[in-house]
Amino acid sequence: MQKYTGKLAVLYQEEGDIELFQALSERLGVPLHLGIKENDSESFYLTWRDGCLKLLDKELLRKGGLLVEIEPRNGEQRSWPAPKQGPLAHALGRKTRSVVDATTGWGQDSLHIFRMGYELLCIERSPVMAELLLDGFNRLALQELMQKLNLQPPQLINANAIEYLELLPTQPDCIYLDPMFPPKRKKSALAKKSMVILRDLLGDDQDKEALFAVALKVAGKRVVVKSPDYAEPLGGKPNESYQGKLLRYDVYFKG
Repeated sequence: MQKYTGKLAVLYQEEGDIELFQALSERLGVPLHLGIKENDSESFYLTWRDGCLKLLDKELLRKGGLLVEIEPRNGEQRSWPAPKQGPLAHALGRKTRSVVDATTGWGQDSLHIFRMGYELLCIERSPVMAELLLDGFNRLALQELMQKLNLQPPQLINANAIEYLELLPTQPDCIYLDPMFPPKRKKSALAKKSMVILRDLLGDDQDKEALFAVALKVAGKRVVVKSPDYAEPLGGKPNESYQGKLLRYDVYFKG
């Protein structure tokens, strides 16, 4: 994995096998803290709680923390495979079979795509998010439905998608992009805590135009870009666009 440098530490609070925490801090190249101290310079922590790897800031130390949620979101079908309906499914296309999510993030769109039965590869360049995703996918693999149907979680690659997409052994039908756009307002009470922390920890995606260019070059049939409804289309005027709640999916066809 790539090394992370910044304002993060692994936190051990006498729960679980300390060797797991030590190995995580070594993989990420960040300090291991045995408890919280007032003079800690780090703003964020990774720790295992309740059998899950979680990301915390100072506000979340007593509130449980953030994790990759593996249960379907409200409104999503729990059957397998889930019906291919709604704006995301329409944007991916009826004839699409294979999808690469090149900006996996917290994995919620990835897991929705996976549940709809698409062949899915996930790419996430942040080593911190990759650790959280791997923990979530490992928990997903243990679910009764997954084991009953002999299903495997999506494949996860920790890499910069701008570089990795051109190394793909097979051409995907669709490449899905959900880059981080600057917020409409500097502060928003409506912003989800998970996105606030992710933005504080990792910053905005300053190279999303370059990522789009590579995706359009590599994709077999289409590129789908998820954007907030206030943002200009990333790749210029799309061939199609599907509206969701406060967001849209812009679709760019190949050829």
